[in-house]
Amino acid sequence: MSTEMEEGAEMQGMTLSGSSDSTVTCPVCAQVMPAQNINSHLDSCLDVKSSGVMPKKRRLSACVEGLEAHGKVFGSATTSFPVFQKHKTAEHLREETPSKSPFFSMTSPTRTDKKDKWRDINAGSSTEVVQREPYNRELPQPSEVIQGHPKGKNMAEKLEGKPLADKMRPCTLQHYMGQEKVLGEDTMLRKLLQANDIPSIILWGPPGCGKTTLAHIIAKNTNKNNTRFITLSATSASTNDVREVIKQAQNEIKLFKRKTILFVDEIHRFNKTQQDTFLPHVECGTITLIGATTENPSFQVNNALLSRCRVIVLEKICVEAMEAILKRAVDSLGIQLLREDEKAECSSSDASESPMYIEAKALTTLAHLCDGDARTGLNGLQLSVQARLAAGDDPQKHRMIIKEEHIKEGLQRSHILYDRAGEEHYNCISALHKSMRGSDQNASLYWLGRMLEGGEDPLYVARRLVRFASEDIGLADPLALTQAVSAYQACHFIGMPECDVILAQCVMYLAQAPKSIVAYSAYNKVKQCLKNHKGPLPPVPLHLRNAPTKLMKNLGYAKGYKYNPMFSQPVEQDYLPPEMKGIKFV
Repeated sequence: MSTEMEEGAEMQGMTLSGSSDSTVTCPVCAQVMPAQNINSHLDSCLDVKSSGVMPKKRRLSACVEGLEAHGKVFGSATTSFPVFQKHKTAEHLREETPSKSPFFSMTSPTRTDKKDKWRDINAGSSTEVVQREPYNRELPQPSEVIQGHPKGKNMAEKLEGKPLADKMRPCTLQHYMGQEKVLGEDTMLRKLLQANDIPSIILWGPPGCGKTTLAHIIAKNTNKNNTRFITLSATSASTNDVREVIKQAQNEIKLFKRKTILFVDEIHRFNKTQQDTFLPHVECGTITLIGATTENPSFQVNNALLSRCRVIVLEKICVEAMEAILKRAVDSLGIQLLREDEKAECSSSDASESPMYIEAKALTTLAHLCDGDARTGLNGLQLSVQARLAAGDDPQKHRMIIKEEHIKEGLQRSHILYDRAGEEHYNCISALHKSMRGSDQNASLYWLGRMLEGGEDPLYVARRLVRFASEDIGLADPLALTQAVSAYQACHFIGMPECDVILAQCVMYLAQAPKSIVAYSAYNKVKQCLKNHKGPLPPVPLHLRNAPTKLMKNLGYAKGYKYNPMFSQPVEQDYLPPEMKGIKFV
């Protein structure tokens, strides 16, 4: 050790020599001693494990770095090394004054609040030190509403960073809009959330209805002393990540009596085997599971897991709630709402405070076009504002107005919620089938348009029309089947978008046609009869069998059969096995 110290000192042209009566201070324990004893003392002092928190090499290298930084010479008898003191608590550090070492000063950060923010106690500043993110990080706190912007901050600076949809996430149930049926004032779920008694739930709803936002609100208002909130996304997490969270949850219960709430976004992305990982731990209460999915849990979530969770159905946000969400975003951005009877005129004094306007009609149009998806509505608003800013006008000089055509241009077309492989696919085709059965042409055309404009395969629709022609019309209008088959062939020839009118013609014809389910009902009776028959099925009667060979004729095949065209009067003979005699299907 002494050799290393000497080498570090010699790098700056320094020596550790001194007169016999000179004294120096130990850089480790701050003990004053004769200069000739410093080398041996350093060897023994650095070997003592209790002399400090740092390892020996780190302490020595810190001393050398301090010496190199300040370029001090050890020749004086009053030279002092930087003092490394033992680790002390925050209370001791507050009482002491900072070190006045001539080489460098080390300041120990101390935790001053409950939000994992660290401050420099010596500087007294509020500078935050970024810490390394943990492996299974807790759900980040939801963003507060954008408000209180500095007057000099322009619109582009307000929109930069996170998308507007993420910035506008509500933090409390009071600001959570559009789900009054589930989270109204007197609903059971709201009372449970307010009481901090979170059950295991599956949040099922279309995109943008507030599933993830509700999880953020739960995380924001959860008692951090009794509960920890962890989030995972099934699109990126693996089974090992789930097991790690469960392991930590078990340790939290044993050591700190803390519960763990695990939020799994897009839980339907986990396969059946991965979902089985949750079963025993949800059952015994190790974790409280909150899952979010856009798919029907009946098809995508294990029945065993569904029995342990309550399914909460969230609906598309209504137009009134969507307008309220958009107005809240407009107010937070400092955009002034312009009524139809108002003009975009204001004095020069407030022109800098509200340089941009949006028509009330444009906001209403956006609320209708986003089809109950708050994320689409907020992102559409942000896109419209950014497009107006990118047009080149200076909002500080010109009072820019966002009009209805700007909103429509940003969205391009109506936002249609349709999933060709999901539940909406089956919902729409069922609605089309039932509308034609009820002879409602208007509704039939509407559901046809929903499917085709949503990207459905026209041949799939045509095949369903062929089925409908026999199932619901049948013998009441035999030409209906011809119409449906012709429509299928025409769609196969020309495809979309030209075949849309062909399908519309067929749908209207089938809706107008008389209905009969005789053939459909009769065949269902046959299937039921075969399904319920006990024992082996009866053989075909001999007189109904064909006899192409002499051996078969000798065995009695076709014997006694009466060829109907050869008789002028009706022929009486049995065509059913004797065991089935008397059964009627029609």
